[in-house]
Amino acid sequence: MSLQDKLDAFKADFEGKKAPKQAVEIMHRATAELIASGQADHALKVGAVAPSFTLAEADDGPLSSTDLLARGPLVLSFYRGVWCPYCNIELEALQEASAAIRATGAELVAISPQSLVNGRKAKHEKQVTFPMLSDPNGEVANAFGLRFRLPDDLIALYKSFGVDLAVVNDDPSWTLPMPARFVVAPDGVIVYAEVSPDYTRRPDPTDLLPVLEQLKSSVAA
Repeated sequence: MSLQDKLDAFKADFEGKKAPKQAVEIMHRATAELIASGQADHALKVGAVAPSFTLAEADDGPLSSTDLLARGPLVLSFYRGVWCPYCNIELEALQEASAAIRATGAELVAISPQSLVNGRKAKHEKQVTFPMLSDPNGEVANAFGLRFRLPDDLIALYKSFGVDLAVVNDDPSWTLPMPARFVVAPDGVIVYAEVSPDYTRRPDPTDLLPVLEQLKSSVAA
């Protein structure tokens, strides 16, 4: 089953059986507004130079993009956090694909605005073996053009669900990144970019493999 199939199955169950109709309407409206805003069109695209960064990893201290790129291509997966079931399904899919990604010589890291404590929780619960980085205040996500503020009615809904992002992210801004995935070549240029203003839709990790194999071949040549 593809990642999107799993996301669709979860969405159908959650929206069809568990979530109140009014809650579903609020979530759908917020997604539609984000799509209509066109913000995804302003995120970094193929051909752009990726911003450099240094972020703390859930278990192993700071990691810099410069050091990671010195090892080979870099796969960046931006996600919302441990509280988001769609993100947890995606983390599992990335973990399943991580060996194939590493086999191309690439490094895979996940980036979210959640605190280190919550990043560590997600990493251990999902048995993730690749680095999970904490992006304080979403600054790196903002540099990639991904950060946005949730609308007030969605903030109130999340709070009613017991999801207080001010606590989860140790940041009162109630901002999140749009889920996104980038492949950055060793020279720092983005060669693959997928941004999902609809957080329930995400590309399959295996979509990265042809791009990474091509990078591997070009380096070998």
